[in-house]
Amino acid sequence: MDMTPPPSRRSLRRSQAASDPASGDVRAAAGATPAPTHFLPHLQGLRAIAVLLVVVYHFWPGRLQGGYIGVDVFFVISGFLITGQLARELERSGRIGLPGFYAKRVRRLLPAAVTVLIFSALATLFILPLSSLGENLREILASTFYVENWALAANSVDYLAAANEATLVQHYWSLSLEEQFYLIWPLLLLGASWLGVKYWSGKRWNALLALVVTVSILSLAFSIIYTQTNAAQAYFVTFTRMWEFGAGAILALLPRLRPTKAWLSNLLGYGGIAVVLGCGYFYDKATPFPGYAAVLPVLGTMAIILASHRAHWYDAGRVLSFRPVSFIGDISYSLYLWHWPLIIIAPFVPGWGLSTINRLVLFVLCFVIAWLTKKFIEDPTRSFTPLVRRKPRATFAVMVAGMAVVSLVVGVTSVIQQPKYDAAAAELRSTLETLPDCFGAASGGTDGLAPIEACSNPALADQIIPSPGFGNADRPQHADCLVTLNDSTLTSCEFGDTTSDAAPRVAIIGDSHAYSLLDPLIQLAETKGWHLTTYLKGACPWSTTPIAGGDAFSASCADWRANLDSELASVQPYDAIFTAALADHTLDADGSAAAAETAGFVEAWTPQLTQGVPVVTLVDNPSWETDPNKCLRISDAASCTEPRKDGLGEVDPLASAARQLKDGGSDVTLLDFSDMYCDAEDCFPVIGGANVYRDQDHLTRTFAFTLAPFIESAIDAALARSTTR
Repeated sequence: MDMTPPPSRRSLRRSQAASDPASGDVRAAAGATPAPTHFLPHLQGLRAIAVLLVVVYHFWPGRLQGGYIGVDVFFVISGFLITGQLARELERSGRIGLPGFYAKRVRRLLPAAVTVLIFSALATLFILPLSSLGENLREILASTFYVENWALAANSVDYLAAANEATLVQHYWSLSLEEQFYLIWPLLLLGASWLGVKYWSGKRWNALLALVVTVSILSLAFSIIYTQTNAAQAYFVTFTRMWEFGAGAILALLPRLRPTKAWLSNLLGYGGIAVVLGCGYFYDKATPFPGYAAVLPVLGTMAIILASHRAHWYDAGRVLSFRPVSFIGDISYSLYLWHWPLIIIAPFVPGWGLSTINRLVLFVLCFVIAWLTKKFIEDPTRSFTPLVRRKPRATFAVMVAGMAVVSLVVGVTSVIQQPKYDAAAAELRSTLETLPDCFGAASGGTDGLAPIEACSNPALADQIIPSPGFGNADRPQHADCLVTLNDSTLTSCEFGDTTSDAAPRVAIIGDSHAYSLLDPLIQLAETKGWHLTTYLKGACPWSTTPIAGGDAFSASCADWRANLDSELASVQPYDAIFTAALADHTLDADGSAAAAETAGFVEAWTPQLTQGVPVVTLVDNPSWETDPNKCLRISDAASCTEPRKDGLGEVDPLASAARQLKDGGSDVTLLDFSDMYCDAEDCFPVIGGANVYRDQDHLTRTFAFTLAPFIESAIDAALARSTTR
């Protein structure tokens, strides 16, 4: 996000008094101090639009699903302002004072950023659960050194997915990318200037424009291609976004593009606003982004930048510079920095949560904190005399000191919390080595096929294992066996007796909900001598129903399924297949979508069933509106229930497919643990002392192990039938 500081109120008044309202060009009035020709007041309003898009999107993602395009608006503004500043310096002196330029960026951006990073490290120490320790500390350090976008790209984080496991500083990816732009761009412009002087008859400006256009075209092409092949990484990679900065840079290098007619300025201004807001409303997480989809909001932003006419109150340039609007633009940098960690922290603050009223209060609080940060941190440090008057190396020394302070706080947090994390992990391992009586699924309800007698263990009465603060960390091992995001490679892992002639041969196929049950199946394979093979891909169930969206992920899921079909057709039939999948609990039982989902499972399983391979599956576990661990940390388990009708929904297409196939004579076993998870009214986050969920819908590894005996019985029975054929 470009946060080039606006001029002072006094210089702003001089600028406005000396400007020609018809064109927006600033000219020196008689007897007045010449005003800077490059300040455009309406850009503060454009900043306000950008930051509000992002903040509202993060507070209410279901209401403004495309609000993430606000970041792209900032990128265009950055390219426009920074290129204009550097080009003017080149035109004036033939050079760019790199140390001075970088020092100004440091004084402007680092103090507030360091403040929020230190706050985030302290929140990790005192507020957030232990389970978030590693991810938060790693990303705080990555953000401190402005490489957060590359850290997220390396981990293939889906920024547009749910924020269940998002860190406090995940939003620093855009700041990191922008700082990389600030580092690279002056060097590129210097190189273009030198080439223009040496080989282009001194036409420095033409060389600059040629460079910007070339870089922008190459970056846009790369963005479109990479978004189609790996959207998750493309979202963060610097080179897929350079063209957005370049779009603003083109406007800075071609000032004649600015319209002189009021009607054209307003057409561009209001039209651009409509385009940007329309993209924020109509785009969603299924939109292939950035890629070609980013072209529309970038063009809208360019149109708004050009609309500087402000002679009348109704002119777009004047409306965007109204004081309430420009105030939000003034605090946009701090508002962007603060809003995200406050959203992440809020559910863990006792008595707070994110109810509608609390969310509104927090929304307002973000603005207050942002204003205080600007007034007492941003503005004073930007004009701090001992740094401004000294050589840039003094600013760089302060920069290193600030980064060192953040690193120190991160180190102290790690020293204090890591032993607690290790102790919690050791305690959990000890529990899994010898499960207590009546623990988890063993406490009763159903064995998946029929009711079983309930039992209780008084020692577990007040226990929650793993603790709510550690529940999110209780995830399956062997992450390399789960194909994620846009990877269509059919990765398989083998466990148990992996010799070539080992029998019986069991496969587990499915999405992340099948992956949640992998570790218990591995244990069964090792103790019973099965040859277990995995075929697992996140959010891609064993079905033929296409994934909605038409983006890179849906294409990768289709390719992965095709690879799976080829694999299953080429290998010796398995003796049994276990499968599971996330159920969309919002589907209408009588709707066409549910019928299509059911048909997809039937079609996918039928080739194996016709070969006599039995299929064992289960009704999906309940889903929750929010991660129940957040509630369990501040409330008792009885207060953290979910209504059964919401948790289980009306229909589970996978279960419907299993029943349909079973009724048709196919060898399908359907385990239904619904009456274990829920009673007639509510679903529970803790069963028999076991913490059931590690997020909104995935089981903890611990609870999955308590289901193992029931899954074992079903697979054993299926294998017995398989071996008698």
